[in-house]
Amino acid sequence: MKAGRASSLTGSGPAAAADAQTQAEPDPAQQTEEAAQPERGHADLHMHTSFSDGWPGPVQVVRQARQLGLAVIAVTDHDTIEGALWAAAYAGSSGLAPEVIVGEEISTRQGHVVGLFLEKRIRPGQSAAATIAAIHRQGGIAFAPHPFWRTKNPSRPRRVHGVGWQAAELDFDAIEVENSTPGFYLFNQLAQRLNEDAGRAALGNSDAHILDAIGRSYTSFPGCTALDLRLAVEGRLTQAHRRRYPAMALVRYAAWGIEHRRLRRLASARRSA
Repeated sequence: MKAGRASSLTGSGPAAAADAQTQAEPDPAQQTEEAAQPERGHADLHMHTSFSDGWPGPVQVVRQARQLGLAVIAVTDHDTIEGALWAAAYAGSSGLAPEVIVGEEISTRQGHVVGLFLEKRIRPGQSAAATIAAIHRQGGIAFAPHPFWRTKNPSRPRRVHGVGWQAAELDFDAIEVENSTPGFYLFNQLAQRLNEDAGRAALGNSDAHILDAIGRSYTSFPGCTALDLRLAVEGRLTQAHRRRYPAMALVRYAAWGIEHRRLRRLASARRSA
């Protein structure tokens, strides 16, 4: 092939070189716009410790979140804030990320409700509306976790976990639209559809009961502190994200599920005895 022909095909020559130089030059306007974009922190606001039905202790949870680079986490054990207080004290003593929000996943008559920024435990067994009001009286934030998982069904009596379509009617500040519990894809799709109409802050959370699950779903927000997160929820500036599980993490989650069901059967047998 002649040199001139090769130059025309490969884009060499003075004109092409000048064009390449022009394309390589950064766009000052684009650089300014990118610099103006606020930093977005990552938060996981729904996880459990050994103070309820999780496997890891509060210190392990904080260390795992730190290793993953999460800016903010909330420990939300079932009907207790003790694990969250332990985690917050440990994280606060180090002065390192993540910041820990004291939270609680509260069992209500209509399903689970999560309270964040709590100072006192919220009593379980109330209505969802009364529970949300109690959270707000403490200056906290209330969100609907996994709203479509095990919703109330009169024909099938069982423990209720999700508030269902009531999430749009109740005074929630946010709705969990991504929950990384294996098998929750359809529930998440329904939650996203509900929130398109409800217009609440969208959250992604792991609902972690094992270390591998922490951060599998997460919430991004402008800033990197718990206060920034709160302002983002109030301003509807959050985004929900989800990452896939590796195979071994799914195996460990299955092992937790088997053990969890075994312990519940034992507890039920003791109550019946």
